Amino acid sequence: MIYSQTLEKLRALRLDGLAQALEEQRQQANVLQLEFEERLALLVERQWSWKENRALAARLKRAQLKFPNACLEDIDYALHRGLKRAHIEQVRAGEWVQNHRNCLIIGPTGIGKTYLGCAFGVQACRDGFRTAYFTAPKLFRALQQAHADGSLTKLLKSIQKACVFIVDDLGVAAVGPSQYRDFLEIIDDRSGNGSTLITSQYPVEQWHEVIADATVADAILDRLVHNAYRLDLKGESVRKTKNSIPAKTP
Repeated sequence: MIYSQTLEKLRALRLDGLAQALEEQRQQANVLQLEFEERLALLVERQWSWKENRALAARLKRAQLKFPNACLEDIDYALHRGLKRAHIEQVRAGEWVQNHRNCLIIGPTGIGKTYLGCAFGVQACRDGFRTAYFTAPKLFRALQQAHADGSLTKLLKSIQKACVFIVDDLGVAAVGPSQYRDFLEIIDDRSGNGSTLITSQYPVEQWHEVIADATVADAILDRLVHNAYRLDLKGESVRKTKNSIPAKTP
């Protein structure tokens, strides 16, 4: 009776991890050989892990990454893309987020920019940083809709709260000057306050042509490029390469 009441109180206190660990301990015949402090430490460790896992799951869900299971450990360096392990490890360390630096991933279509950007997003979530992911077309549609329904301030504040803001495939869709001015406002708000990761098939040198408004382009580049890590990918499309590999005969 006392045990069941204890479990109910633990769950009422939202200590579900500790409750699960306590139930498991009761099923272990040798657990009584442990000192009280050792058993307590195991219970606390389980509660800590349970809480951290829930928090990570919430950050990943909120981030809305295209590839939520992308992992830096799974990157294939054998592919000839000009991607160096040292460059990945440098960004992976997380100092770029702590120091509010940016990251630019540039390369042709199909080279793996989106996966790599999502992998950095997953790592940021693991490190405890709030992350937000948008494809560029989706971001500009959201900005346009926010202007129409009066929710622009709310959208901008939501983006500003993200420690890591990922914009995937910048330049892939035609966008008007007013939307790039909104984008500049986002980047300006984040300057010195958060990290922005951009993927694009267009080299930075061509962004003036993509953005069209020279003044806005200069301002965006000034805030993004000068303190950014740059990963310039080259080579054949990864999707094309993988799809061209013949299937093995059973």
